[in-house]
Amino acid sequence: MRVSEINRKTAETDIKLRLNLDGEGKSKIDTGCGFLDHMLTLFASHGRFDLTVKCKGDMNVDAHHTTEDIGICLGKAFAEAVGDKKGINRYGSMILPMDEALILAAVDLSGRAYLGCTLDLPSPRVGDFDTELVEEFWYGFVREAKCSLHIKKFDGKNTHHIIEGAFKAAGRALRAAVAIDERFADQVPSTKGVL
Repeated sequence: MRVSEINRKTAETDIKLRLNLDGEGKSKIDTGCGFLDHMLTLFASHGRFDLTVKCKGDMNVDAHHTTEDIGICLGKAFAEAVGDKKGINRYGSMILPMDEALILAAVDLSGRAYLGCTLDLPSPRVGDFDTELVEEFWYGFVREAKCSLHIKKFDGKNTHHIIEGAFKAAGRALRAAVAIDERFADQVPSTKGVL
């Protein structure tokens, strides 16, 4: 089974995270931030990943450390769970409509970290969540997952819809990227022979 458990404790956050790449989309999320809980639940559901996240963070300050550190832990979990990458598709993409929003997510599990995030969010907040933290989450994720991830807004006016579309699209793109192609189950999907 492609499963990873990450425990990370700092002066700012204490995170326990469990990821099963070959799950059913079941999740149990408790980050201390309702909007982030919602996004991670959607991410797991659309990725068909089983995901458990428990975070105690310095929410008395704001959600920055919690959001970034969960991104870091989730990226580590992906890198660990995917292992040597033999047999995976490597690439995945999704163009996802979320009401008036239209979002692209494209990923390459290349072993190289890069984030291209052009969401152009109209509102600085959704509820009590600072929307600039969306990009911080994905920066943390790509650094540890060692992947190239592009998230792009083609259309959208409602900030909640845009962010929701991004998490759903990223989940679906990653689901495609980590899927096993049985025809090449013993091969790494690179002409270099390593990712």
